[in-house]
Amino acid sequence: MLMRTDPFRELDRLTQQFFGPDGTMARPSAMPLDAWREGETFIVEFDLPGVDRDAIDLDVERNVITVKAERPPRDENTEMLAAERPRGVFSRQLVLGENLDTAHIEASYDNGVLTLRIPVAEQAKPRKISINGASEKQAINA
Repeated sequence: MLMRTDPFRELDRLTQQFFGPDGTMARPSAMPLDAWREGETFIVEFDLPGVDRDAIDLDVERNVITVKAERPPRDENTEMLAAERPRGVFSRQLVLGENLDTAHIEASYDNGVLTLRIPVAEQAKPRKISINGASEKQAINA
């Protein structure tokens, strides 16, 4: 299960996206995502159009997934007529619930979409527990 991030961490992330890490005005960088569950797998898709697969960095630390990607700047000598697509480094973190198996995440990148498939951990899956009767308890003690 995905968990929402800490509100202060989210505010800090948004502030850095707006002002940049050095405190100067920067264009907001976006990495929109969709997340849903299919059976015993959570799927997360990030939109990263125009980003080369080799420019994507995916890290997992405990239950936090960090996705960083870079869309390189245009050549300085290029005369831009319109520049609406953000460039530079994009970063996004997801805090996952303890019930997901971060050791078995599968990642793929196709047509500008990074897809993560995160299985539910075995210990979080529903299971049956057998109930012993009084007669079984006596047999064990005898």
